[in-house]
Amino acid sequence: MRRLKFLPKEIMNMKINIAFKAFLTFFLAVGLLSCNNSRDYKNNSRATGWDINSDEGGFQYNTDYKEQEAGPGLVFVEGGTFTMGQVQDDVMHDWNNTPTQQHVQSFYMDETEVTNMMYMEYLDWLKKVFPPTEENYRKIYNGALPDTLVWRNRLGYNETMVNNYLRHPAYGNYPVVGVSWIQAVEFSKWRTDRVNELRLEEEGYTKEGARYTDVKAGSTFSTETYLNAPSLAYGGNTEISQGGKESQKMIENQSQDSLGNSLGGQTYVQRKDGVLLPEYRLPTEAEWEYAALALVGIRDYNAYRGRKKYPWDGQYTRNNDMRAQGDQLANFKQGKGDYGGIAGWSDDGADITAEVKSYNPNDFGLYDMAGNVAEWVADVYRPKIDDEFNDFNYYRGNVYTKNAINEDGTVKVVGLEDIQFDTLSTGRLVARSFPGEIAQVPVTEEDTYMRTNYTNSDQRNFRDGDKQSSRYYQSYQETDESKRMYNSPQYNAPNRNDSTSIAGSGYDNQKRTTLISDEVRVYKGGSWKDRAYWLDPAQRRYFPQGMATDYIGFRNAMSRVGSKSLGEKKKARN
Repeated sequence: MRRLKFLPKEIMNMKINIAFKAFLTFFLAVGLLSCNNSRDYKNNSRATGWDINSDEGGFQYNTDYKEQEAGPGLVFVEGGTFTMGQVQDDVMHDWNNTPTQQHVQSFYMDETEVTNMMYMEYLDWLKKVFPPTEENYRKIYNGALPDTLVWRNRLGYNETMVNNYLRHPAYGNYPVVGVSWIQAVEFSKWRTDRVNELRLEEEGYTKEGARYTDVKAGSTFSTETYLNAPSLAYGGNTEISQGGKESQKMIENQSQDSLGNSLGGQTYVQRKDGVLLPEYRLPTEAEWEYAALALVGIRDYNAYRGRKKYPWDGQYTRNNDMRAQGDQLANFKQGKGDYGGIAGWSDDGADITAEVKSYNPNDFGLYDMAGNVAEWVADVYRPKIDDEFNDFNYYRGNVYTKNAINEDGTVKVVGLEDIQFDTLSTGRLVARSFPGEIAQVPVTEEDTYMRTNYTNSDQRNFRDGDKQSSRYYQSYQETDESKRMYNSPQYNAPNRNDSTSIAGSGYDNQKRTTLISDEVRVYKGGSWKDRAYWLDPAQRRYFPQGMATDYIGFRNAMSRVGSKSLGEKKKARN
C-alpha cells in the first residue's frame, strides 16, 4: 500500500479544519436544543407551544407591552411602606390618627389639584351632550355645577368670588371648590371615559373626530361598556366604535373557513391589549397621606432618615432658601386675621386660594399637598384604622357591585329613559349614572357563597367597632335607634329615589351627638382657611359627602398595573 506523505504544515491545517467543523457542529446543536427548550414567549406559547399572534389566527396577545403610561396630568408615585398617622401634635384630642404601619402599592396622582379650567371642561361637555335647555337633561347639568354660594359669609363681603371664582379666566388655574365628594367622583368617571375615548381614536380604532361631531345624549362613550359590551358602545353605532383604520384591519383580517364564513376573532380593543388606561378615581386616605409625606426624600437605603412633619423636610413652614427666605412654603392661615401677610411683603402670596404650582413640589413632584385647599379622599370616615385586619392598600368604603343583566343575558346599558338621580341631604339632585354606562346592582348572597374574603355588597361598616362587628352580633331592625353605633342624623329629603332606598320626606329633628355615618368622607391636608396644625398630612377630618365648602377641592389618582418600579429602575436592578 502506498503511503501518503504530508508536510507538517498541511497536517496542522487539516487538524484545525476538523476541530473547527466539530466545534461548529456542537455549537449549532446546542443552539437548536436551547431554542427548542426555551422558546421565545413573544412568539410561542409556554403552555402549548402554539404560535402567538399568528397571521393564520389563534391566540392574539400584546407581547410588546412595556409598561403603563401616565395618564394626562398624572405623575408616578412609587409605593412602599410608611407609618400612617404619625403625628407630632393632637391638640384637638381626636385620637383618630394612631400610628399604624401600612404598605401602599405604586400608583399615579394628579400633579396639582383639579382646577376650575379642568372642571369647566367637564361642565362644557355635559352642556353640549345633555343640553340643560331640555327638561330631560336639566338635572344632569345642574347636579354637576359647583356650589358657588359656599363663598358667602354672613359677616363678610365675598360676592366677587361667588360670581367670578369658577368661571373667570383670572381663576382658571386655581383649584376648584364648592364641589361635593359625590360630584368629585362623577368628574373622575367622566375623565376616565374622555381620556380612553381619545386613546382609542389616536390608536386608530374609533372614528376620527367622532367625540366632537357624532356624540349625542344617546351615544356617549363609556370605557366599561366598550370593554364588556363593545357593540353597545356609542349607543350601538359601530360606524363610530369600528370607524378607525386599525379596527377595519382587524375586521378584514378575520379568519374564514373554506365557505367564506367568519370564524370570529377580535374586532374591538380588549383589556388584554393594554391600550385603555385604568380608571381615574379619588385617592384612598392611605395613598394621599403617603404621597403627601413623600418620605422618599429622606431615605437612606431601605430605611427612612428621621421624621417629616410636613410634605417638605424640616420642622418649620418658612422657606430657608436665600432667594425667598422667610416666605411661607404653603398657602394657609398664619394667624388671626392673617391670610397672606401684609401688603408689599406677602408671606404666602395669597389671601384665598392660590394658583396651582405657586409653591415648590414635594419629593414626588406633587404640588400643594399642604395648604391651598384641603382635598377629598375616597374613604368613609371612622375614628379607627383597623391595621390588625389589613395593612396593605388600606381603604374603608368598599361597596361591591356587578353589571346588571337583562333577561336575554346581555348587560343592561343605561338608556335615556333609565337615568336615575340621588337626592342628597341638601335636597340637591345628582345623576347616579349617565346614558351609555352599564347599570350596576349590588352583589348577592349567591355571588358571595363560600367566599372567605367578603360576604356582602356593602363593606363600609366592616370591623368599625360597633355591635355588628362583634361575634355576638344579632340582626336588629334599622328603626331600633339604641342599636346604632353612631347617633348621626338621618335625612329623608322630599321625593328621594336613590341607592339607599330610603323613602319619605322631612328632616331629622332628633337630638344627635355625632355626624359620623356611612355618608361622611375623609378630607386631608390644610387649606387657605386653616392654621399650620392642619398642614400635617396625617391629620384627618370628615365632612358629609353631599355637601361642599369653599376650602375643600380634590385631585385624582390612578392605580398602577404591573411592576412596582418604573422601567429605568428595573433595568438598573438587573
